Amino acid sequence: MGTVLDMATETPLPTLPVTISDPNDRETRQRLTSRARRLTKLSLAWHALEAAIAIAAGVIAGSVALVGFGADSVIEAGAGLVVLWLVSGERLSSHRAERTAQQLIAASFLALALYVTIESARDLTAEHHPAVSWAGVALAAVTLIAMPPLAAAKRKVGTALGSAATASESRQTMLCAYLSAALLVGLLANALAGWWWADPVVALLIAALALTEARDAWQGESCACC
Repeated sequence: MGTVLDMATETPLPTLPVTISDPNDRETRQRLTSRARRLTKLSLAWHALEAAIAIAAGVIAGSVALVGFGADSVIEAGAGLVVLWLVSGERLSSHRAERTAQQLIAASFLALALYVTIESARDLTAEHHPAVSWAGVALAAVTLIAMPPLAAAKRKVGTALGSAATASESRQTMLCAYLSAALLVGLLANALAGWWWADPVVALLIAALALTEARDAWQGESCACC
């Protein structure tokens, strides 16, 4: 608080504090927020297409791993919508909004883990033999190539914005790459070696990873390695 001296009475008079804001900081944050929106919208478009192909191919082939992968894509799209909500308006500066976003992402992971675990256990018990799905193989291969660069871009923006929820959503994108690698192995094992059990085993791996991500997102943890 500054003061000014009255010339007649020599009495210090209060003055208003001077606040200087750096316009470059505001511009940088706006640019990062816009980039986060663009990356999220790109993810939403990809996951919508990915989910449609995976679920359709999974239902046709009777593959719980493919259906689970498609369900994960739906959940990732939901997480993307949460992040899009978070980076809209002034919510990024709200701790309550940040925690709400993280908890919604955690709940989506938990729902996926429960669904895939139940379906995988049912298939293993019944010794269900899924059909070969070359469409699923192609989808898994393309996803494995496309997701790591997208996840890295999201993580970079989330870190720059200081948003743990955005970083958590980037982990979902990286998880999609890990799952596509596991899915690719399982589908090829079934197609080339006739290992029917590889499909539900891969699905259980998807469930385990989803459960770990649910825990981390709920606790508000972020990962520097994604």
